[in-house]
Amino acid sequence: MRKVIEQQMKIGEVAISAIELDLRSRDEIPKILIGLQHIYCTPEIRAEVFTILKDIVPKGINSNNGRPGMDLWKILVLGNIRLGCNWDYDKLQEIANNHKTLRQMLGHGILEEDYQYALQTLKDNVSLITSEVLDKINQVVVKAGHKLVGKKGEEDLKGRCDSFVVEADVHYPTDINLLFDAIRKVINLITLICFSVGIPGWRQSQHNIRKIKKLFRKVQNLKRSTSKDEKKKARRQELIVEAHQAYLDLVESFLEKVKETIKILRECRLAKEEMLQQVEKYIKHAQRQINQIKTRVIEGTTIPHDEKVFSIFEEHTEWICKGKAGISQELGLSVCILEDQYGFILNHKVMEKQTDDKVTVIMVEEAKEKFSQLNRCSFDKGFYSPTNKEELQKLLDKVVLPKKGKLSLSDKEEEHSEEFIGAKRQHSAVESAINALENHGLDRCPDHGISGFKRYVALAVLARNIQILGNIV
Repeated sequence: MRKVIEQQMKIGEVAISAIELDLRSRDEIPKILIGLQHIYCTPEIRAEVFTILKDIVPKGINSNNGRPGMDLWKILVLGNIRLGCNWDYDKLQEIANNHKTLRQMLGHGILEEDYQYALQTLKDNVSLITSEVLDKINQVVVKAGHKLVGKKGEEDLKGRCDSFVVEADVHYPTDINLLFDAIRKVINLITLICFSVGIPGWRQSQHNIRKIKKLFRKVQNLKRSTSKDEKKKARRQELIVEAHQAYLDLVESFLEKVKETIKILRECRLAKEEMLQQVEKYIKHAQRQINQIKTRVIEGTTIPHDEKVFSIFEEHTEWICKGKAGISQELGLSVCILEDQYGFILNHKVMEKQTDDKVTVIMVEEAKEKFSQLNRCSFDKGFYSPTNKEELQKLLDKVVLPKKGKLSLSDKEEEHSEEFIGAKRQHSAVESAINALENHGLDRCPDHGISGFKRYVALAVLARNIQILGNIV
């Protein structure tokens, strides 16, 4: 049973409209809370947001059954505070249990001073909210912000679009450490299953993992010879191949034992099929890494980039090279944002196996669907293609899209005009929005899976817009 918010106020509870916030504070918390207070205290905005929040509750579930769950308003407040302040769940728990003003915003009065949020409760409830729900709320927040800044209904919105990388929570990948991750996970899972159903054979699982790790460290510490003597170089290469082969042989022996155990469990119907499929998923990861190690080390062949995996846990992770000074590569996903002249983020997109030029038109089309007043937009050269420019000119009155490569006379005339140069100068302001997002959560995503990644990004964008709204108020 979930409610958007408890309508009946409790004794000692302060009304959200009466909460006093420190207007002199330069911290993020008061600005975010002022933004949330404005949403709650404006009836038409509150009605829209509360209607959208009801989509969090799964369809077909009777809301009158079961024990009370966390109010949806509390989930929204806690999610925005977490991302707006770039906290992990441990920090969120500490502040939610002890920050007086935040607890007032959550609806706790004097009689609920002893009420404490459990860590797992926060994780389970904040993760209920979806990226689609957050995107709808974001549209409401941006429109509310436009009213506050005095934007007239027919006034054009001027956008600026750019992308940046949000890193996934992964370690630096090598084929040998990815193999170790996979076999460690396989052994731990099969041990857990066998222990739960009372099958022997995996009592020494931790000892086995240590044996594998010992060979893994031996391979990891071997370095290629820098000697000019060909015999020494050849000998060193032989040692490297031997160490890799010993590592692979041990891993393969355990994989065979795991497969036999799975066969027995299936025949006897002792374990759930979902659990066995989970083990088999990591077996496939291990077998792929074994094949790639044999290809690279033993056969001496290069592995194509599109066949590489950069994390067995966060499989959406990509190896991205943006060409920035001092940053050779980033492990994560690119995120594209479109900001207006007031600093609000109108649209964002998590780019899976896409480059900037592939999302140029999509970003504008989606933003136009949400905000029809968008009639101008600027980009950098990475978004350029002749087709993109043609399509954008059909959608927008003014397109600032610098051309790659050599310019024709007509291109020079266009790009050297005062209007184009002025818009290009203003485009750099989007870097400020990117920097603000990175400082307020979007530097590294700790949430798991692609759905968690998209939710984390959407929540960061919403928290940023609510902070801007609070700053205007």
